[in-house]
Amino acid sequence: MSTTPVSTEFDLVVRGGLWFDGTGAPGVVRDLGIKDGVVATASADPLPVGPGTEVVEAAGRWVMPGFVDPHTHYDAEVLVSPGLPESVRHGVTTVLMGNCSLSTVFVPPLDAADLFSRVEALPREHVLTALEQGRTWSSPREYVAALDALPLGPNVAAFIGHSDVRAAVLGLGRSTDPSSRPSRAELAAIEAGIEDALDAGFLGVSTMTNPWDKLDGDRYRSRTLPSTHASWAEFRRIHRILRRRDRVLQAVPNLNTKYDVAFFALATTGLGRKPMKAAVLAAADTKAERWVHRIFGPIAFAANRIGRGAFRWQHLPTTFEVYSDGIDLVVFEEFGSGRAALHLKEEVARNELLRDEAYRRWFRQDFDKKFSPRVWHRDFDDTTIVECPDASLVGRSIGDVARDRGVHPVDTFLDLVVEHGRKFRWHTVIANDRPEVANRLLRQPGVTVGFSDAGAHLRNMAFYNYGICMLRRIHEYARRGKPVMPLESAVHKLTGELGDFYGIDAGHLRVGDRADLVVVDPAGLNKDTDAYHEAPMPEFGGLSRMVNRNDAAVTATAVAGRVVFRGGEFVPGYGATVGTGRFLRAGTDERGPVPVRRPAPPAAAPAGSAAP
Repeated sequence: MSTTPVSTEFDLVVRGGLWFDGTGAPGVVRDLGIKDGVVATASADPLPVGPGTEVVEAAGRWVMPGFVDPHTHYDAEVLVSPGLPESVRHGVTTVLMGNCSLSTVFVPPLDAADLFSRVEALPREHVLTALEQGRTWSSPREYVAALDALPLGPNVAAFIGHSDVRAAVLGLGRSTDPSSRPSRAELAAIEAGIEDALDAGFLGVSTMTNPWDKLDGDRYRSRTLPSTHASWAEFRRIHRILRRRDRVLQAVPNLNTKYDVAFFALATTGLGRKPMKAAVLAAADTKAERWVHRIFGPIAFAANRIGRGAFRWQHLPTTFEVYSDGIDLVVFEEFGSGRAALHLKEEVARNELLRDEAYRRWFRQDFDKKFSPRVWHRDFDDTTIVECPDASLVGRSIGDVARDRGVHPVDTFLDLVVEHGRKFRWHTVIANDRPEVANRLLRQPGVTVGFSDAGAHLRNMAFYNYGICMLRRIHEYARRGKPVMPLESAVHKLTGELGDFYGIDAGHLRVGDRADLVVVDPAGLNKDTDAYHEAPMPEFGGLSRMVNRNDAAVTATAVAGRVVFRGGEFVPGYGATVGTGRFLRAGTDERGPVPVRRPAPPAAAPAGSAAP
């Protein structure tokens, strides 16, 4: 498409790149002229450049909409680091928060910290501080205003968390007590809170029925999240709201029983009624259950083609590898003895437990069960020790060390945790290690990409660059003559498909669209995408977080027509005095540059258990 420029001078010209508009249309070489935060023209001829025009040279590169990351947990981090640079440097220009039943809209900071910290492996004290210092809201509308008052780097959209609103209505204690049931008035209050959030522009509701995820803190430690205690009748009430409002359910099913996947799939169907959109975790090829990748296609087919529904799986389009400092890894929540260890916060008490022979027998029994539900393969030969005070162990597997010591691998692992604590760091791959299966999942109808978990599990994993990883795979297979899918289809899956499904103004780069874009150099799609890096996080006490660093792949990222990342560097003041993103309201067009910032309204004192 080409139009006549409406002005002789553009704010930004992206020159000569292979331009993809996010609709799935093939790329064409164009100059993009951007004015007032919007794509004003896409020209086959060189565009005029004035003295005030910024130019990004994109010849030989791909110009595409900024990536939409549909699964993040930035809810606390955005308050202290609103630039969210680890995503933006990898071409993400829109992030979706409030996933997995967790948001910070209704509950007070202490409850929010207890909900978030253990589930998402975040330092509780820093989460609590961020929420106590950053909270200026007492309603969904005020929450939106508070985010819009921040110097956001990317655009932000959000789900309202089922656990958030449920805990606000019932109180955190009752909401996590399996013997307690909400009254009719309380169910009505939960519905009213959800309606208020949807009125404010929230995407929908996120929920969680997986019992592995536990509360942090001292008051109700190790209880499962509030949403896991909801009845199917309560879920159906929420589904009716979402169906009527054309909003989205984001869900994590029970990974023990798995049968409630069918419940969520059936809830989306449109036979004799309006379908409901649902995005469910997660389509993956797990090492623990090599057969499970075969179920995702049939379930989506049954829900969408036969049931006329709107069911989508979320999928991470790269190898799912994790690191652990000692025993601090969510996979140990899968079985009772692992949960018992993670229940103990203090290292002295935990080590005393790990030394106990009765406990070790319990752990071995759990570990060796062949048919227990699992995500982790529980194979200590499939591990690598990457850091340890005993340097002779680095580079070896835990299983190999066990054979040298002549003891059971579980005892070796527990010995290493007791001996070295969190300085004993190891690595393993959980899922998506077979390229041919991963490629098939990527092409599967009903599978969408995302699930980065950005902002969570800071010491365990880093998938901020999942979009770049996916493009690398597409590019490499095409060069081998074994294409996975056309490049334009891959771009669509990372951008427009997600914006359209979630009902937000994101993921497109057509004339007239807001100019959120990334310029990718295919020459930079190399092994650096898989490299290990760490970087300090000053906002969380200098914690060394896992990050990605493949800046050769991303030439530039622009949000609302302003280049914020270029040549491996952010613009001065980024995320402090420079803010380019906004809160994206579902079903609303949000074009042009970010409006003038206004301070958020003062907060009323939050009531810990007041109904929203």
